[in-house]
Amino acid sequence: MRKRIEAILNPKIGKFLEKTVKRINILVGGAGSGKSYTIGQHLILNKLYREKDKRILVVRKTLPALRITAYQLILDFLEQYELPHQLNKTEMTISVNNNRMLFKSLDDPEKIKSYEGNYLWIEEATEISHKDFMQLNLRLRRHTDGINQMFLSFNPIDEHHWLNEKLVLASRQDAAVNETTYKDNPFLNQAYIDELEGLKDEDENYYRIYTLGKWGVLKNIIYTNYDIIPELPKEFDEVIYGLDFGFNNPSALLKIGFKDKEIFERELLYKTGLTNADLIKELENLVKDKASEIYADSAEPARIEEIQRAGFNIHPSDKDVKAGIDFVKRHKTHILTSSINLISEKRSYKYKEDKNGNVLEEPVKFRNHAVDAERYALYTHGKIVEPDIFIIE
Repeated sequence: MRKRIEAILNPKIGKFLEKTVKRINILVGGAGSGKSYTIGQHLILNKLYREKDKRILVVRKTLPALRITAYQLILDFLEQYELPHQLNKTEMTISVNNNRMLFKSLDDPEKIKSYEGNYLWIEEATEISHKDFMQLNLRLRRHTDGINQMFLSFNPIDEHHWLNEKLVLASRQDAAVNETTYKDNPFLNQAYIDELEGLKDEDENYYRIYTLGKWGVLKNIIYTNYDIIPELPKEFDEVIYGLDFGFNNPSALLKIGFKDKEIFERELLYKTGLTNADLIKELENLVKDKASEIYADSAEPARIEEIQRAGFNIHPSDKDVKAGIDFVKRHKTHILTSSINLISEKRSYKYKEDKNGNVLEEPVKFRNHAVDAERYALYTHGKIVEPDIFIIE
């Protein structure tokens, strides 16, 4: 069993994690390098099942994001390798002998003030503030027969971020930095490699961040007119759906509700590897009323036809990118906090820049699946319905 686990560790990251003796360990790099995957493996193999009387805390900024990323990743590992453990779903804790792994969010700082741990993993560390980091660092003080350690994983999205200025560039004596790219991950599929390498012709800044794993500066962000909310209205005046097809890339489904001329959005699906038969099964569970309009990628007429035959009210969308983006930008949207991929895409979706830094009138085609689904639905539906169903600001 252990041999099977070790075989899938990213060699560069795995070696770093096993050898580092620093308190603060910074794992920064491009997309697809396997940072989260390998940290999860390390915490299970080398900590949870090997050491004794240890407390491991896994943290992300919000609870919904934590549940469907790091928490689910660890559960998947335990199931895949058939490792014995005790799981408390309510408390989100995993116990193995006298060791315990806990999962906590920072949306309520009081949740971690009484915690003392031996190991701490901060997933998507760019989401947290420097104040959050300092509070977590204070929690890392539990008695140990070795050293207490923190692991931070993230993409280098902004050279002015506190992670770069206060940790990476600060050359702290208690910190170590591990930099990786997709080339360090021997298990990455070719389609994703082609997408990352294709960013060279899409956008210089994205290419630096996600392909080369170098610090960049996100600017020319397309969408800013939205907020993030903890819950949705119980009822809507109308509900529609936006659907972006994928296979190697994620299929993305959004539920969009209108209430008192305001727009509310929830991510329902963001998943790779779905055939159309798989997608129809997902829709059966997620779209409660088959009469509700679904607006999908018009470049896939055969898939739309098959979904129509399954009884769904699905339509090809108007894919005018510039007009669609302009339309969405004119309307404030409220996004449910659990919609982590939609929120992540909104925060980084930007206009292209050429090699001379000139801003172009088209978006970068990368990590745009949920925002495309949003655009399909809002723009196409908005051309059909009464104009005053939307707020024009």
